[in-house]
Amino acid sequence: MDTEYFQHKGINFASLLYSEDRLHYIENEFKVRDDDVFNVTFPKSGSYWMIEILSLIRSNGNPTCCQTVPSWDRMAWFEVDYPAQYFDDQPSPRFISSHLPIQLFPKSFFSSKAKVIYTARNPRDVLVSLYHYALITFVIKTPLSFNELFEDFIEGKVPFGSWFDHIKGWMQMKDSDNFLFITFEELKKDHRGTVKKICNFLGKELSEEAIDMVVKHSSFNVMKDNKMCNHSLAPESIMKKNSNFIRKGVVGDWKNYFTTAQQESMDKIYSERMSALNMKFSWDEC
Repeated sequence: MDTEYFQHKGINFASLLYSEDRLHYIENEFKVRDDDVFNVTFPKSGSYWMIEILSLIRSNGNPTCCQTVPSWDRMAWFEVDYPAQYFDDQPSPRFISSHLPIQLFPKSFFSSKAKVIYTARNPRDVLVSLYHYALITFVIKTPLSFNELFEDFIEGKVPFGSWFDHIKGWMQMKDSDNFLFITFEELKKDHRGTVKKICNFLGKELSEEAIDMVVKHSSFNVMKDNKMCNHSLAPESIMKKNSNFIRKGVVGDWKNYFTTAQQESMDKIYSERMSALNMKFSWDEC
């Protein structure tokens, strides 16, 4: 049965996983540590790919943890309704995942040295991936059609709100030393080079052999067959049984779904909403 949405500060959240109390706690009471590392994304932008990469970097390329511990336990989502002490009890450095927009992030983060790795993806591919995810999960309302989700996405009526507002909010930090911006497309084009960039950002030195292992075990084919990250272990209250969470992992799949009218509409809205950023993204060249 699909979740119900509730609104927190004008943004939709799934009641199956989140609560007003938890979101209030995260923003106002969560204590960020200076050595925390946050994996931040808008949903369906490569968050679990980044979890796998970061897990492997932490272990110097040793895949044992990735093969034995579910991804949501390795790098949990701190806006989910966990017990308050769940993250307090974790040793430093903590690696934490989040889909939160910047205005709902912990206030303590902005006076800390904690790092954020923000992964973004072409919103057109985000939308297609979100559509397929909505068909297999109970944490997003099942759309009647792709067009219905298209309209909701454009209007920011999907969980975590507007993609446009999300990326524009986080891009306020683009010149900060504790912020690294990565794109899904960049990872696809140069997996190894991007892993090295992440290592440099984290101050983590790995041998070439260790980097080889990070790249190998965070590849699409390996992740698709790894039950610790392909969501085959997810409870049936969250995911429909025998669902395929890791679907294609490609760039440009939106071209197989968008009508000409939808493409023109997205192009117009994208241009209007993103022009103020004055930035070029990797997908703008695709």
